[in-house]
Amino acid sequence: MTTVSTKDFLGHPSGLKTLFFTEMWERMSYYGMRMLLVLFMTATLQEEGLGLTVASAAAIYGLYTGSVYFMGLPGGWIADRLIGGQKAIWYGGIIIMIGHIILAIPSDYSFLIGLIFVVLGTGLLKPNIGAMVGQLYSDQDIRRDSGYAIYYMGINIGSVIGYGACGYLMENQGWHWAFGAAAIGMAVGLIQYKITTPNLNGIGAKPVHPLSKKAQKLSWTIIYGFLASVVLVTYMIFQDMLTIVPVTIAQYVAVAFSAIFVIYYASIYFFSSLSVIEKKKLIALLIICVASACFWSGFEQAGSSMNLFTRDYTDRIVGSFEIPTGWFQSLNALFIVLLSPFFAALWINLGKKLVSPSYGIKCAVGLMIMGSGFIIMFFAAQHAASGMKVAPYWLVATYFLHTVGELCLSPVALSAVSKLSPKRFSGQMMGIFVLTYSIGNIISGLLAGNYDPNNVAQIPSLYIQISLFSIGIGLIILLLGFKSRFWENLSEDKTTMSNA
Repeated sequence: MTTVSTKDFLGHPSGLKTLFFTEMWERMSYYGMRMLLVLFMTATLQEEGLGLTVASAAAIYGLYTGSVYFMGLPGGWIADRLIGGQKAIWYGGIIIMIGHIILAIPSDYSFLIGLIFVVLGTGLLKPNIGAMVGQLYSDQDIRRDSGYAIYYMGINIGSVIGYGACGYLMENQGWHWAFGAAAIGMAVGLIQYKITTPNLNGIGAKPVHPLSKKAQKLSWTIIYGFLASVVLVTYMIFQDMLTIVPVTIAQYVAVAFSAIFVIYYASIYFFSSLSVIEKKKLIALLIICVASACFWSGFEQAGSSMNLFTRDYTDRIVGSFEIPTGWFQSLNALFIVLLSPFFAALWINLGKKLVSPSYGIKCAVGLMIMGSGFIIMFFAAQHAASGMKVAPYWLVATYFLHTVGELCLSPVALSAVSKLSPKRFSGQMMGIFVLTYSIGNIISGLLAGNYDPNNVAQIPSLYIQISLFSIGIGLIILLLGFKSRFWENLSEDKTTMSNA
């Protein structure tokens, strides 16, 4: 592994600056555009939207966000085996930018084509830029965790910029100006990436595990075949040769992703000659995977049902200024920036006092805290059902609880994957874990489809159902966590002793 000793960016390798700003601008484009999707799809034709039902729009939103995470699996493989991380980031960014440019074109065909480009490009860029941050440091470099903290800050700064710029343009200039702003953000990220690529000192320049010439040829044939099938299916949709029902497709994809997760997980558990200890750790990790999928199915309401609630039932007037709908989603990123140091210190101080909750217990608490945020939305929706627009602080409180839940679960779950996975399957297990994001996002879209803006009386029941489901699953995982905490701390040394 290459180690870069240059201290050029906040005491870290100069390559971190390259990756920080590339990711910042990519996230600006991603979150800015993600915020627009459901609002654009449900806006009437007179408002220059697509005029889709909430159920269809939410299903498409779930399919889009779920596919972004799913495509990270082949995207990471392509970088590792075919082209290297640097090229994956470069070409992925270009494809993302093209997608946003297509979305900015007012056309009956541009929306679907643009989304496909963004999904494919993000699948190439996102997993590889995160992996390259780790490659900047040796295994013994104590700056690694700090480097990832700085990198994560870039993600949140980018999302705030995206919500701010695209949200303002959406309200004041129109949808396609906002989509165009996302394209400009990605273009800025690409320009700085190209200029500062030498800072990476060759990291990611070549595939980590290159294939043979014959295998490369076969792989590219499969990739081109997949892309050709995407083009064919898109053409058939536009020619009305293929009828797409978004909700039905989302249901099938959710089942398919879940089946892939179960089959892959079971194959490693039953057919990989694992030790007893490794199997117990995998059971503990499975509990965390379930928590992750359930968490994101609720958390991702931010871009769908909660976004619509903000638009339709929240009093956004402050003096003579109307707060753009999308700006409320930036609360999550702002709270993360404010609260991350507190949570980092909390886990360290608990560890010093020998009171360190297990991964399962932390994830259960995070899931229940996120679910409690929907109790607030339940009461807010009841106020809306009585005919009043609700004050913004209802949403502020909800996003605060969702962020606290995220900080309890998300980084903890990633750490659990790295610790509890069998070492020889660590990469594959991370890929399997990413499927929980995809499953959660698609289920989130299906749940949001029950939001009916024309029947506000039904909205409270949607939020209380999500809350009770999240808290109920959280309680089950909490109880299981008291058992699984013993499995999380088992070591192979104990296995050897017990077998002796």
